[in-house]
Amino acid sequence: MSGLLIEKANTVRAKKTVVAASFILNLSVLFFYKYINFSLSLIGGAISIFGGSLSVPTFDIVLPVGISFFTFQALSYTMDIYRGEIYAEHNFLRYALYVSFFPQLVAGPIERSKNLLKQLAVPTKFDYEKAKNGLFLMLWGYFLKLVLADRIAIVVDTVYNSPSDYEGWYCIIATVLFALQIYCDFAGYSTIAVGAAKILGINLMENFDAPYLSLSVAEFWRKWHISLTSWFRDYLYIPLGGNRKGKIRKDINIMIVFLLSGLWHGAGLHYVVWGGLNGLYQVIGGWLKPIREKLCVVTNVRTDSFGHKIFKALVTFVLVDLAWVFFRANTLKDAATIISAMLHTQNHWVLFDGSIYELGLDQKEFTLMIISIAILGLVDIAKHYGVCIREAILKQDYLVRLVCFVICVSFILMFGIWGPGYSSANFIYFQF
Repeated sequence: MSGLLIEKANTVRAKKTVVAASFILNLSVLFFYKYINFSLSLIGGAISIFGGSLSVPTFDIVLPVGISFFTFQALSYTMDIYRGEIYAEHNFLRYALYVSFFPQLVAGPIERSKNLLKQLAVPTKFDYEKAKNGLFLMLWGYFLKLVLADRIAIVVDTVYNSPSDYEGWYCIIATVLFALQIYCDFAGYSTIAVGAAKILGINLMENFDAPYLSLSVAEFWRKWHISLTSWFRDYLYIPLGGNRKGKIRKDINIMIVFLLSGLWHGAGLHYVVWGGLNGLYQVIGGWLKPIREKLCVVTNVRTDSFGHKIFKALVTFVLVDLAWVFFRANTLKDAATIISAMLHTQNHWVLFDGSIYELGLDQKEFTLMIISIAILGLVDIAKHYGVCIREAILKQDYLVRLVCFVICVSFILMFGIWGPGYSSANFIYFQF
């Protein structure tokens, strides 16, 4: 409806009014489902600080799966029409299909109307090459989810659900593993979604690009959850002024974007802290950049050397992983407990005395996890250097492709975390 009204509006003011109304309506629905209880609890807490008392009601609300994703997708459609980047869709069923396209409905990637809607307007025939490509994409996604993410989750959940019971090294290991878990979980879903859509003849945008090989936090966010990062860039950061109004205004805009990004991920202060930390990293990094560059010149460090890049990648991972503590922890108090434990390590032989195998995975399962992580690392490194292993396999003859397919399926069936007695883990981003 908003798209059609924008198309019929005769003045810029009328168009802006429709866009504003669309954003208010959509965000109000999102606020009610996702943030009403959180907001009321904050109000109650604020009143109690000043000595008042307020009986805060709690609404028993069932959160629609993926509401943040399809809400943002609908908002981008309205804004794109206003900007003249897409036409107003007159076919309601086609628009409904765009908003509710099932492969990426519940956890992204957040598609743009100028990509997905235009494809839905053109009838497509079955393409054997696309189907092969999509099938192998889905297999990689299932490997990431079933073999890696769900196996890693066993260790992470054991520690993070009772953080006071574990000393420093256990918390460090669980935190490093969570960085891999959320990557494999979310990239796994996105890859399955892209693969399923490709089988149907639809090309969705790539959502991850080997993010843990990034050399800065800013680069990490250009390669992580690309559809959301680019959404905030195009529809919030740039309209706020981006980097066009001076450095201080740029830094303020970055902090606004990342604080809201944290809030988008969940109704909790720990999510806001997580977003704020990632924003702060980039602000501080920008201010320290001249100092770092001068230091490299003084110490004669080659910034293009392999060793320097490895160092920057490790520092970036540590910073991002530290922020993940607040994302994964159930509360801010739990996050503080975990960070405190990591700063006061005791049992330095935890990797060698066998106690690591008491976190839910025995030695065989733990070894399989390490091997699978190594496979992920090799694939990401190859991708970073422009080598797509999937495309290399698809260029081979039929027999080689068949053997690779059978090996992949067999590996997932044999080593995936599933079957009787196992309570499957939902995709992490389903809750958002």
